[in-house]
Amino acid sequence: MRWVSPLIKYLRSGIQGLYGRLLEREISKTPDHVAVIQDGNRRYARERGKNKSEGHRAGAETAERVLEWCDELGIEELTLYAFSTENFDRPQQEQEALFDLIADRLYELADDDAVHKREVRVRAIGQLHRLPRRVQDAIAYAHEQTDDYDRLQLNVALAYGGRAQLRDVAQSIVQDVVAGEYDPTAIDVELIESRLMTGPTQPVDLIIRTGGEERTSNFLPWHASGNEAAVYFCAPYWPEFSRTHLLRAIRTYEAREQSWRRTRIARAKTLAGAIAESKPAVAARLRERVSATDSESSAKADAETDDEPPA
Repeated sequence: MRWVSPLIKYLRSGIQGLYGRLLEREISKTPDHVAVIQDGNRRYARERGKNKSEGHRAGAETAERVLEWCDELGIEELTLYAFSTENFDRPQQEQEALFDLIADRLYELADDDAVHKREVRVRAIGQLHRLPRRVQDAIAYAHEQTDDYDRLQLNVALAYGGRAQLRDVAQSIVQDVVAGEYDPTAIDVELIESRLMTGPTQPVDLIIRTGGEERTSNFLPWHASGNEAAVYFCAPYWPEFSRTHLLRAIRTYEAREQSWRRTRIARAKTLAGAIAESKPAVAARLRERVSATDSESSAKADAETDDEPPA
């Protein structure tokens, strides 16, 4: 019967809405920086008998929704992996269609009233010189129109490869050392990070990958792997990614943070016991600090579990 399918969609939507509210009630801490590998656009289009450009277009619409959800949830920075250095191996026709779409979306973002209302700063990261001039012009326009904002930052990774980025930084530092501008022994983390200023402004807390693949594909190795970011893999193709999937990913991040907190406390207790015999005074002070931290964590956990169930 014709009314069955709409009814099923209606019920499914209602259930997803209830589940989403439940997830939001369970979350007490959101990551500052979320990075997304938008995988599955082409497979999404192929399974629906559409051309690849339609899949990329659907993916771009999902990206706009995710930006809105991040703003609502208080996430400060979002990085989207839009075009990797490996994507230059794709057929030229597909590349050109994707470049057209990227340029169009950047112009639309720069002129979008919602983007200005949310005070979104739009930046591009990667080997931007490899991109067509029309894309570079769109990047410059989006950056110029939103450069004064700092409430929410959107990084669009274009012609990006993590290893290539680190290689470029290493080469630039070597050139400066050869020129006598740096002593090799003075090279430290701060110097490397200063050369990565075209990248994200803060470490990545959570990486999300759609499409069923379970790998991070050379994405933000310094900002994510160096920060031991939580990783959430999910099966839906990027155009199918929903707010519920984002909330699940955040719940994974929060669970990992809580686990780390318990692990750090357990290790500190072990350390206090190990030094108790040789340095009793130091051990006593350490035990006091651990006890205070443990009590604070327990109180926080109790507050989280004492929430009333969703209406």
